[in-house]
Amino acid sequence: MNEQATTAASNTSRMIEMRGLNKWYGDFHVLRDIYLEVERGERIVICGPSGSGKSTLIRCINHLEEFQKGDLTVGRLPMTRDIKRIEQIRRQVGMVFQHFNLFPHLTVLENCCISPIWVQKKPRQEAEAQAMQYLERVQIAEQALKYPGQLSGGQQQRVAIARSLCMHPDVMLFDEPTSALDPEMIKEVLDVMVELAHEGMTMLCVTHEMGFAKTVADRVIFMDQGQIIEENAPDRFFSDPQSERTQLFLSQILGH
Repeated sequence: MNEQATTAASNTSRMIEMRGLNKWYGDFHVLRDIYLEVERGERIVICGPSGSGKSTLIRCINHLEEFQKGDLTVGRLPMTRDIKRIEQIRRQVGMVFQHFNLFPHLTVLENCCISPIWVQKKPRQEAEAQAMQYLERVQIAEQALKYPGQLSGGQQQRVAIARSLCMHPDVMLFDEPTSALDPEMIKEVLDVMVELAHEGMTMLCVTHEMGFAKTVADRVIFMDQGQIIEENAPDRFFSDPQSERTQLFLSQILGH
């Protein structure tokens, strides 16, 4: 295979590409020259101290945050400020937030159906049938007619995952999905995420759940002060961190 064909094949398998991404909040330089490539089916865990830019990084992928410098491509679509392009990219990207972001006045089923009906123009009956399939997949179908406020935090987060899956995303972003949960509820959410990972879903997950990283990640990325300090396969990342800053972070987080 010649070099041009090799590059084309590589680009076809690439889900996300960041080139020199920079973002400021006023004078605060929150992302500094980020270069990152994510292949289809790859599972990446991003960790680092609070304020390191990790959540901002993944929120740039679906334009929840706007970067000021650099290039971002999602599924071969370059990110621009054009609203139609942003909508195209968002159709490829599912996101699960720290605080669930479910509509409190809608039932679980309605939360899962609203985007397929309004964005994808699916008939309600088809959208509801699909939603039930995904609620079954995250083992919460029996709660379909309840409202979010009637569910535990872990149950709400599983609904949030099902809601994202209803849009058939090519990549899933998880922004500290277990940090707002009680300890006994964390496992039920992580189990769903592990299952998704094993099914081949492209995933970027901001989390401090290092057991999850060891189990499913292809790469672990450590960020600090808006920069990628270190990235490696999990076994090497945890057993032989190269940066002193990474070593300090791991000693603090794994020491509890």
